[in-house]
Amino acid sequence: MIHIQRAKNAGYITLISVLVVGAVGVAIVISLLQLGLGTSRTSFTFRQSSQARALAHACAEEALQQIHDNTAFTGSGNLTLGQGSCDYTVTSQGAGSRTINASGLAGTVVRKEQVVINDISPLIQVVTWQEVSDF
Repeated sequence: MIHIQRAKNAGYITLISVLVVGAVGVAIVISLLQLGLGTSRTSFTFRQSSQARALAHACAEEALQQIHDNTAFTGSGNLTLGQGSCDYTVTSQGAGSRTINASGLAGTVVRKEQVVINDISPLIQVVTWQEVSDF
């Protein structure tokens, strides 16, 4: 009778040990999966951010080309490139000074750049070219 009781206790201990080890294993697997998904999301957002910045840069360059082709140019425009789009606005600050505000959109990420031009004759003189949070 004592021998049978010890065998039952050993069976319960083994069963509980297997369940605990299984639960720990499942917790580790779930943690690794969540870490992998978080890393993928971060990587995707970083890629969209880089694309949005490149698009804003492209629109600023397009605005500079418009100013080069027509020194009296003020106005706006937009481009669609690849998986995103951008737009720009050129405003006059008097004489040959201009401000270009360009923004790029890739997915849900928006990046903005502002270019300040001091003079456009005979060459375009860029005073500042920087990323901004808002215009």
